[in-house]
Amino acid sequence: MTTLKSKLKEDLTAAIKERDELRSATLRLTLSALTKEEVAGDAARELSDDEVLKVIGREAKKRREAAEAFEKAGRDEQAGRERAEGEVLAGYLPQQLSDDELEEIVAAAVAEAKGAGAEGQRAMGQVMKIVRPKVGDRAEGGRVAAMVKKLLGTG
Repeated sequence: MTTLKSKLKEDLTAAIKERDELRSATLRLTLSALTKEEVAGDAARELSDDEVLKVIGREAKKRREAAEAFEKAGRDEQAGRERAEGEVLAGYLPQQLSDDELEEIVAAAVAEAKGAGAEGQRAMGQVMKIVRPKVGDRAEGGRVAAMVKKLLGTG
């Protein structure tokens, strides 16, 4: 059984052989972040695939935020590079929910929370508790929160 980490290593080797600089640099940085995570804490350990996915997700989020920062600073070339690295990482993450799918899940949770008597701003926490397990890694927390605020009418 191949783990996600071993798949990353295999893909890195292939990228190096293909002289794919973007892909190999991105995978190197990600593997480095994984190693750092494995040795953090009291004892070194092997990460599970779920933990590896969390690290990849964190790395992808860093790329998105960096791309936005570079764009605001008018540095389009760097922004493009960060976006491209983010796309490489996105290939390892679970398929993200579309806005329509996310809205459907959140709308059902809002109705459930309102049925339980939660209203306005106080309902936010209850709705998030209902939505998070259903959404999992398929939508970023900030995106989920924005949709909840929109549908609760508090945003």
